[in-house]
Amino acid sequence: MGTWEIFAIAIGLAMDAFAVAICRGLKNGKFKMSDAIITALFFGGFQALMPLLGYLVGSTFEVYVTKFDHWIAFVLLVIIGFNMIKEASSSCPVDDKQKSGIVNLIMLAIATSIDALAVGVNFAFLKVNVILAVSVIGITAFVLSFIGVGIGNLLGYKFKKSAEIFGGAILIAMGTKILVEHLFFA
Repeated sequence: MGTWEIFAIAIGLAMDAFAVAICRGLKNGKFKMSDAIITALFFGGFQALMPLLGYLVGSTFEVYVTKFDHWIAFVLLVIIGFNMIKEASSSCPVDDKQKSGIVNLIMLAIATSIDALAVGVNFAFLKVNVILAVSVIGITAFVLSFIGVGIGNLLGYKFKKSAEIFGGAILIAMGTKILVEHLFFA
């Protein structure tokens, strides 16, 4: 898997964090640099940590699933992608009680990075430089989350739905590409 593919996956994974960051920006009222940085650090950090954990788990069981790895990657990415598209019509997961607080921020960071855990499991079965992958994923989520808080302050709900649909479509496309490559070009 090349750098551009990893970057495309990183953008797809970061869309949940981006959407929630927009919601946090909406709830914060006036833009505060410290809020944007803290939100971005948590979301970027968890987006990097989860695929690493998934990779370690996947590596442990690699011997048992190598014959089916492309199907696993396809199914997980397509399910995650469709779920993101389905959730795009839901309201912001950040309510007034959740707009601040470290525990709530951790919960949101975990919730937005669960799909990254599943992607990390797939990395164990594909030829992926895991350090590069988790770095790109973490940095991308950090940048998009930071921008998301600012956009939330400026523009409100306008981009939330589009961002999640775009992210879901990227994950579905990547899953399909992995399956097609293994079935027809391996």
